[in-house]
Amino acid sequence: MSSRLFLRRKFPRFLFGLILLLAPLCVIGIYIHGLKVSYFFRPLWDNPPAPFTRMPHYYAENVSMDHLCHLHGWSLRSQPRAIYDAIIFSNELDMLEIRWQELHPYVSKFVILESNTTFTGIPKPLIFSLNQERFAFAKQKIVHDMYPGRVAIPGSHEDPFVLESKQRGAMNALLRRVGISNGDILLMSDVDEIPSPHTLKLLQWCDGIPPIMHLELRHYMYSFEFPVDYSSWRATAHVYGPRTQYRHSRQTNVIFSDAGWHCSFCFRHISEFVFKMTAYSHADRVRWKSFLSHSRIQNIICKGDDLFDMLPEEYTFKELIKKMGSIPRSASAVHLPAYLIENADKFKFLLPGGCLRSP
Repeated sequence: MSSRLFLRRKFPRFLFGLILLLAPLCVIGIYIHGLKVSYFFRPLWDNPPAPFTRMPHYYAENVSMDHLCHLHGWSLRSQPRAIYDAIIFSNELDMLEIRWQELHPYVSKFVILESNTTFTGIPKPLIFSLNQERFAFAKQKIVHDMYPGRVAIPGSHEDPFVLESKQRGAMNALLRRVGISNGDILLMSDVDEIPSPHTLKLLQWCDGIPPIMHLELRHYMYSFEFPVDYSSWRATAHVYGPRTQYRHSRQTNVIFSDAGWHCSFCFRHISEFVFKMTAYSHADRVRWKSFLSHSRIQNIICKGDDLFDMLPEEYTFKELIKKMGSIPRSASAVHLPAYLIENADKFKFLLPGGCLRSP
């Protein structure tokens, strides 16, 4: 009898002590891994966007444009459309070179707008202006302008997406000054979202294409050694008209399949990784100073892990669990930008086996 009474008195104390021990551990765990917890339960609190209507993409070498246009349900034009490639620029010099060299035969004007501040309001040099000689091959086609950014006031907590939106909005006035005309093709995408040449040839030569369509790009991380999936959809192609507005968001339900490449964080130097991590609109993901450690970043690049220690941004538990962990390496360098392969020695950091970066 006395032993049972002893257990009744001791158990609540034990339970209370356990709660005192676990409660702060849970608080610390949520503080450190809060984003992971949030993204793991995303399928419970967020709904996926409406699915796209996927357009098939037909292409093979040595097939006539007339035949390719008809396979898509379009007709061949008597002369090509003008194509304007419009981008806002931060610091992606290598990807810009690959992009412009790859698209140069098909683009009428390369329109580039850069700012003297980052989206997070940090002053920055005009990197393109300082490196224009690197792009002398496209000098006659380049239209460059500077957007006067705004330096963030300490403690103001300005939304970087607002600054990004204003810079993208400024592109509309620049395009009008450049002389884009109704019926021309306007490409809206970031530097690292590169449409393929055969996509541009279809846009250039085929009549009957949708007035707006998103471009499905194969998504890579850090280099073309780490293919992720085909989830990149923000790039768009527009038949320019009076209502066309430069944006980087969903604008239609139509998406053109397998239309190019999106290589995220595909930088040559570790310092460029650090710059982007603190400069772009998702800079709040840098939760700890240690995230910017050069050795940590190098280790993550070679493993194919996440720079921000986050889980995949998925809307179903099936997709989330499938994509958890490191990105599997690929040994394939097939169906990549031709200029990249032609200059493999220069851009070996973007190809299989080239994960080591310079500082």
